[in-house]
Amino acid sequence: MSEDLTTQSTQETVTPPAAPRTGLLHSGFGRNLGLVVALLLLCIVGVVTAGDTFATGANVLTILRLAAVIGVVSVGMTFVITGGGIDLSVGAMVALASVWATTLATQQLAADVHWLVMVTTALLVGAACGLVNGLLVAYGKIVPFIATLAMLAAARGLAEIISDRKTQIITVNGFVDFFGGSLIGVPVLVWIFLLVAAAGWVVLNRTTFGRRTFAVGGNAEAARLAGIKVQRHTVALYVLAGLCCGIAAVMLMARTTTGSSTHGQLYELDAIAAVVIGGTLLSGGRGTIVGTVIGVLIFTTLNNVFTLNNLSISAQSVAKGAIIVIAVLLQQRLARRATGS
Repeated sequence: MSEDLTTQSTQETVTPPAAPRTGLLHSGFGRNLGLVVALLLLCIVGVVTAGDTFATGANVLTILRLAAVIGVVSVGMTFVITGGGIDLSVGAMVALASVWATTLATQQLAADVHWLVMVTTALLVGAACGLVNGLLVAYGKIVPFIATLAMLAAARGLAEIISDRKTQIITVNGFVDFFGGSLIGVPVLVWIFLLVAAAGWVVLNRTTFGRRTFAVGGNAEAARLAGIKVQRHTVALYVLAGLCCGIAAVMLMARTTTGSSTHGQLYELDAIAAVVIGGTLLSGGRGTIVGTVIGVLIFTTLNNVFTLNNLSISAQSVAKGAIIVIAVLLQQRLARRATGS
């Protein structure tokens, strides 16, 4: 009799866990739809305030061209943040890669062999910097914030030493002609951004590497117990981010026809902002390439609207900061609602 009463009491007091929210706002499609609406509203503001100057094909291509470089960096940042890390050194890596790829020796070799030498150099430098970041974080057990902050200072300083703080002009015409050209009316730089974003989406959403990235970012210890080599995967994520910085350096070199230690200033802020507003959780475990791309377009369009209306860079920075805070607050609110708390 006592056992029956105990069983009945237990059945009455135990309640099943709350089911996760599955509404439109909590789905990836809903979040991306909200970003698209925000982008459209921003475009309407641009048309109203800047008129025909904003709503031209040339200005649209300008926005896309400007978004391309930081967009490639943001794709790499999406992987790192989704995996539970962060990279503050992306701008410095872009600068170092651009300087190393435009030294007199590198350009002379490119002139004698092929301009792909410059591209390869930039990619290798970016990947090498990412490898150092990954090793420090994964095996050195250094907090990602500190490890990448150290790389930020070291890479920027090395770029200044190599270039002697001078802007290096690109003299290899084949390089400039290829990356500065257009394909069916769309700049090559925009095509590169689209290809990188598409490849990033496939890797993150349709491969084992992507599933492991979500697992590591969600719970590294659980991922380790599931058989995932967490340390090796973490290194791979930072190498991937460095490789994206190398690609971005090539694109920036083509756009400016220079290599400089000042390239990539505040790229870490822009990339993190685009990733966060796109819907990737800063705590890791959830990431979206589509959201990141839309986030990049939102910030680039915002900068364009401010520029066309002769507003200061300081005002742009204030607006960016406000958008970041709002995005994080919305993330936290949606996360609490999703868990039913």
